Amino acid sequence: MPKLLYLTANTKTEAESTSKTVGRALVNDLLSRNPELEVEELDLYDTHLPKPKGDYFEGRNALLNTQKRESLPRKAQEDLAAMEALCEQFKAADLVILACPMWNVSFPAPVKAYFDCVIQVGKTISFDGGMPHGLLNDKKRSFVYIQSSGAKLPLLMRPTMNRGLHYIKDMVRLMGVSDFEELLADGTGDTEAERQEALRAAIQKADVLADKLLRE
Repeated sequence: MPKLLYLTANTKTEAESTSKTVGRALVNDLLSRNPELEVEELDLYDTHLPKPKGDYFEGRNALLNTQKRESLPRKAQEDLAAMEALCEQFKAADLVILACPMWNVSFPAPVKAYFDCVIQVGKTISFDGGMPHGLLNDKKRSFVYIQSSGAKLPLLMRPTMNRGLHYIKDMVRLMGVSDFEELLADGTGDTEAERQEALRAAIQKADVLADKLLRE
């Protein structure tokens, strides 16, 4: 059964959040087309995302093995177990959807904390020959990044004003996931009318994207 991992990073309710509304529309669309899809949801603001500490690792991005963990305090052992669980959940997904707003030309802090947990040597990446290599090319995986932003960014300004998008794409590809899709809900503006217009356009894109994801 195909697995979908739906991640959100916004303290607003789904009704108030443009990114969450678009994300829910895409998830529901996918489920209506494939009822056998197994969906797991993770609100990154409500999830314990451990801060990786030096004594959690035996090498670059490589977590301590089970035997070495036993000498650590209970809190450290729990953090390591949580990091492993997040990584395994990410690896098990056939499709990951992340929905969040653009904040300060990037994304909310929990998103970075999440990627710091799931990028692990021997699980999602390796450093063979001193260079990083993705390990998640062992099966077909897709990643969708849904982002809402108040302004409509001109194409020429996106490299400098949309750093969050490029960071996410780089990290996903670093782990070996080559199928990356972006769904941008730009121009939510300052009024509810502007937001609703941006929502309608983004949900139309979500419908087209759902069809593409299930055909591939």
